[in-house]
Amino acid sequence: MANPTLLILAGDGIGPEVMGQVTRIIDWFGAKRDLPFDVEHDLVGGAAYDKHGTPLHDDTMARALEVDAVLLGAVGGPKYDDLDFSVKPERGLLRLRKEMDLFSNLRPAQCFDALADFSSLKRELVAGLDIMIVRELTSGVYFGEPRGIFEEGNERVGINTQRYTESEIDRVARSAFELARRRGNKVCSMEKANVMESGILWREVVQKVHDEDYPDVELSHMYADNGAMQLVRAPKQFDVIVTDNLFGDILSDCAAMLTGSLGMLPSASLGAPNAEGRPKALYEPVHGSAPDITGKGLANPIACILSFAMALRYSFDQGDEATRLEKAIEKVLADGARTADLMGPEGGTPISTTQMGDAILAALDASL
Repeated sequence: MANPTLLILAGDGIGPEVMGQVTRIIDWFGAKRDLPFDVEHDLVGGAAYDKHGTPLHDDTMARALEVDAVLLGAVGGPKYDDLDFSVKPERGLLRLRKEMDLFSNLRPAQCFDALADFSSLKRELVAGLDIMIVRELTSGVYFGEPRGIFEEGNERVGINTQRYTESEIDRVARSAFELARRRGNKVCSMEKANVMESGILWREVVQKVHDEDYPDVELSHMYADNGAMQLVRAPKQFDVIVTDNLFGDILSDCAAMLTGSLGMLPSASLGAPNAEGRPKALYEPVHGSAPDITGKGLANPIACILSFAMALRYSFDQGDEATRLEKAIEKVLADGARTADLMGPEGGTPISTTQMGDAILAALDASL
């Protein structure tokens, strides 16, 4: 059988630095676990603009549609602030999401015990936290028409339209239910059915999908504003949260802070399964390009490495190997290894990006 294929788009800023450590992890799985990948590298964001005058070359886009999964580092930086909106680095990422039709955005919020004191919440609220937010990514208020700024009488009015079809809600709901079956078998759907017709439709469709095809999964409904409150009151009550594009944007950022550092947060954006059952998929850390620390060896590679762990689990059906990698990271943190973003008030000497990669590889070796 052919090896699974990966397209690596390291991007800008610290993207190449953290992705360099991911490449070492990928090589380890090929050498030590008989899990080889065929890996290609290409450009995205500002790096692509510098070479091609566009943040994503057509050939790169075509290849992204062919491979089994795409790993992306980060895009953007102050160098590109004055570019026209149409060619800003972020447009490359948005094009990937749109043309790959990546409608289901998975944002885990997992708090390793060794980092529980880094959260702004009390340790007992976040220690052992492991929740997943499934955000609909390709519809809703960010894409609905009409939109724009218009003249109305003697003043301007800004308009954005919250719009969802039954099929758009149906497919992201199924994504959440399938995911819950691999986890705690519990889904909470969040919307604003009390004041928004789109919320009423959302609740009706999610309930219908559940009743017809996923009755084994526990389903609850919650208004999104209450959901935000519950995330900071008692976050461990949740397993999988499914919500729309706007609320998902807000709630996932809220949940991100429960873990203590953006350098720890991976994500996955998934599309419909192909003929082999694999979804189109793009995996990336939540953090940005961090131009202020680029080239200094200070970046935390864990979010990017955890994004590869998500690829192992969701694109390649290698859940045991994903767990192996996650446990290696947990051990490294428990042993006290810290990059600069993870230094607590007690101080100490942070390790470099490469040294964190060394420590994780050593922990993987110890797991054999």
